[in-house]
Amino acid sequence: MDSSVAPTLVAWTNSWLAGQVSLDDAVDRVERVAGPQVVAAESGETTLRAFLIDRRSDGLCGFRLALPVPGDPLGLTGPPAFNGAAIEAGEAAIAVLPGRCVGLVPAQDRRGSSYSGIRWTAEDASPAMPDVPSLAEAERALTGAMLAATDALSAVDGPAQGFPSLRGGEEELAPGYPGRAHRVGALAARLAAALRLADGRGLTSGQVAVRHEALRDLDRAVRRARVAAHHALADLGQTQP
Repeated sequence: MDSSVAPTLVAWTNSWLAGQVSLDDAVDRVERVAGPQVVAAESGETTLRAFLIDRRSDGLCGFRLALPVPGDPLGLTGPPAFNGAAIEAGEAAIAVLPGRCVGLVPAQDRRGSSYSGIRWTAEDASPAMPDVPSLAEAERALTGAMLAATDALSAVDGPAQGFPSLRGGEEELAPGYPGRAHRVGALAARLAAALRLADGRGLTSGQVAVRHEALRDLDRAVRRARVAAHHALADLGQTQP
């Protein structure tokens, strides 16, 4: 996955739960990003809309975002089966309910020659709070990592050094989020898009190593900033389910 579907789901469902947008608005926005959405659980397959309505009746109070990579399970607290699936996908959304959590892992869903959407697999997730930074901490770390990466890349002689264009990276947050979260989330989304375009062709092995380290540290800061921004509406990083 490209780490855009789960962030959109988290932002817009949190906005819906906060009374800022309607359920129709939230689902329409998620489907605009990646097409029709279904959720597969032990009880069978249902639409995303029906899943959200059912979980709301169960006491759904918010969604958390996970953007893990191997060696850095950001936003995850277990169990191992869910962690493994989320790490493989590179993203997950975690529904917070009274005393429990339900993790959703996205995958491409293609049926026939014309249907293309997302199939979320629902699994039990640990209700323990993940170790994620506050929005203020994430913003400071992102700024520092961006400056450090710029200095490191500027010192590498070679073709097309520096960041790719920071244009693009659609704003993922929804109505109701504080201004700081919108600012941090937008910058992190643009940097995430730029990191996907980073190219080390034409460099020596030493230059590639310097570039790799700089971009690795920036990627870590970007993922933390995105998670912190998406948790800012309901302060889910500080609330026990």
